[in-house]
Amino acid sequence: MAKPLKIGIVGAGSIGIRGALDHLVLPDVQDRVVMTAVCDPAPGRAKAAAEKYHVPQAYENLDDMLAKGNVEAVTLGTPIGLHFEQGLKCIRAGKHVHFNKTMTTTTADADTLIAEAKARNVKLVACPGEMLRPHNRCIRDLIRDGALGQLAWAVIGCAFGTYHEKEGCRQGSDALSNINPAWYWQKSAGGGPLYDMTVYGLHALTGILGPAKRVTAFSGVAVKEREFRGQKFASDCDDNTVMLLDFGNTVFAYAHGTFAGTITRFANPNFYGAKGAIVGLDMNGKPIPYPGREEADKAKTGYQVLLPHVKNTPHREMDEAHVFEDIMQLVDLVRDGTPTPSTPEHARHVIEIIEAAYRAAETGRTQTLRTTFEQVQ
Repeated sequence: MAKPLKIGIVGAGSIGIRGALDHLVLPDVQDRVVMTAVCDPAPGRAKAAAEKYHVPQAYENLDDMLAKGNVEAVTLGTPIGLHFEQGLKCIRAGKHVHFNKTMTTTTADADTLIAEAKARNVKLVACPGEMLRPHNRCIRDLIRDGALGQLAWAVIGCAFGTYHEKEGCRQGSDALSNINPAWYWQKSAGGGPLYDMTVYGLHALTGILGPAKRVTAFSGVAVKEREFRGQKFASDCDDNTVMLLDFGNTVFAYAHGTFAGTITRFANPNFYGAKGAIVGLDMNGKPIPYPGREEADKAKTGYQVLLPHVKNTPHREMDEAHVFEDIMQLVDLVRDGTPTPSTPEHARHVIEIIEAAYRAAETGRTQTLRTTFEQVQ
């Protein structure tokens, strides 16, 4: 049997703590993956995380961790705008990489990461793995089998709101609980609701319908200042974006990442066809009987309890279990060669949708997409 994969946690902020450290310290995964290093540039944070979670090594600099740390893989839980530079360093150091959403902010950067990883036989997994969820696979099959008849259109989106300002891990005074969320509002850091939140729904939408072909959009900055713990922060990221996607054969979708207002359940597209509609997890007003639905409906954390590495484990009641799941997808891919739908190619396609939407909004021209990916079977 393969030895446990040695993984380094890059970024001990909100996602690094709730999606990686909290989960990977538990006994049930130690035979497959062990944390050997944690890295964060905030003074004292890596050391505090290492002490709390019993991680042997702590670094404030990624270059030091890659040069000196005892790691075979890394999970990047850092601001989105850093993912390309950090991911490239990790790949060139021969480390397998799990990217938290979103993998990069540009298609060209995603191209580079995928090519560099292939050249070095490095494995990549990218959040969010929405097609690991049984309900999305079931909805995909229903639509493919004609349950809605001729498909007309779909809708997905979410609102930024003030979620990040109110997260519990940001309200304390020590190194692991005073995490400033200001990067989410900075364009240069990859901030804004599309890269941070709408990305989930776009992964589900494209995972179900397949790759999109064209995009057009309107976009702008609506909320130019935000407040966190009494301090004002300038916000220059686009926070009010609406887009239209063309999937071919006159199938269209409306998607949004806005500062307020939602139409759909988070990450669950609605689909409309000649024979009816799938709205959330119901078809024509009746619950969709996807595998495990009864269990998910009763669970406090909903359908995340059905994820492969979460089901029937302590992780089912924990925050950000979907991040842990995608990390475990990388672990299985590296150790056993187990295929995963959480591919960098799917992530790249969603990145191109977002990038093209911003370009369409700026130029007033519909954008044709060039990327594609293999849909999960």
